[in-house]
Amino acid sequence: MEESIDKKSSMLDSVKWLVVMLLATSAVIGNSYYAEQPLLYRVLVITGLSLLSLWLAYTTTKGQLFGQMLKEARFEARKIVWPTRQETFQTTLGVIVLVLVVALFLWLLDTFLSWIISGLVG
Repeated sequence: MEESIDKKSSMLDSVKWLVVMLLATSAVIGNSYYAEQPLLYRVLVITGLSLLSLWLAYTTTKGQLFGQMLKEARFEARKIVWPTRQETFQTTLGVIVLVLVVALFLWLLDTFLSWIISGLVG
């Protein structure tokens, strides 16, 4: 009994994903086909089709799992400890100084190797 429910659910999810793909494809093709229509109308239709596609995708099993993952990610993002303004400034300054030192080193190395090669070649 449970296998037939899972099979029906899987089949229904497949049909839903097919409809989602058809809606997305029709939005893209319709936008090109009706290019002479005002932009506002095309944007409204594409927005409507996109919202319908998102809602339909959310009603699938994978859509529900994706929604749950987004909720968990938002919860985890709240735990982030952001650096202070001073820490950000100091780190940025350190990176800039390091980039300048490496650039100077590479410029000197290039100049030195050019001098050696031009001396060997003539």
